[in-house]
Amino acid sequence: MKYKKTEILEKIGFSIVTLCIIVMLLFLGLILYFITVRGIKVISWEFLTQQPRSGMTEGGIAPAIVGTFYLTLGAILFAVPIGVGCAIYLNEYTPKNIILNLLRISVNNLAGIPSIIFGLFGLAVFVKLFRFGVSILSGSLTLGILILPSIISASQETLMAIPNSLREASLALGATKWQTIKKIVVPAALPGILTGIILSTGRAAGETAAILFTAAAFYVKGFPGSIFSEVMALPYHIYGLMTEGIYPDKQISIAYGCALILMFLVLIISAIAIYFRQKQRRTYYG
Repeated sequence: MKYKKTEILEKIGFSIVTLCIIVMLLFLGLILYFITVRGIKVISWEFLTQQPRSGMTEGGIAPAIVGTFYLTLGAILFAVPIGVGCAIYLNEYTPKNIILNLLRISVNNLAGIPSIIFGLFGLAVFVKLFRFGVSILSGSLTLGILILPSIISASQETLMAIPNSLREASLALGATKWQTIKKIVVPAALPGILTGIILSTGRAAGETAAILFTAAAFYVKGFPGSIFSEVMALPYHIYGLMTEGIYPDKQISIAYGCALILMFLVLIISAIAIYFRQKQRRTYYG
């Protein structure tokens, strides 16, 4: 009787999980369908390769696409080495005491801070204090700090899941602690670390508030010439089209086109990262 009760509870649990997955996929499908139907009307080669003109009602969004790519790339280049390095230090070298717990809590709290706060921080520090100005560099560093807690948390959780028996076996064979981390621990944890990087990349590409004061402009003539140039970005461009336009009918359709392009850019970046994650997993686990 007890076995049957456990079996029934198990089936109920699996049914609830399956229902949650179906609901999630349904909402994802609705979002993709809604954005695609409204944005596909304006997609063309000119839209992808030309600069905006005539009050943002004609031309394309090429500068915004390039700007989004630069900001996201800069954020990832800044955040990934520091984030993974911090996770390795916290998990492999820091003594397991109250200080470590406080550091973990602090990292988790940073991940929950609203992005507008990071934008104000970037304005005060990178734009004003370091005199980088409103630029790609300021925006990338701000976005990098924004996604840093997520990368640290995801990497640390993955490293914690690696069995200690792998570390002990490597040390028993004469490897140093660093050699064990470099050759055994990090490769085993790499698929999980890449998962955290994928999620962080999507967030960096879609952020508006963090680049509002540090990098983005509603209109910039031409493409950025250096890392100290102002830049257009798809999230801010969508915001501008929806709130500051004088031709709402035309600009709203362009905004949906921008949203569609942004969505596919994030999906493409995620697909590439997932490919390398799966390739690494097959290489390590066979």
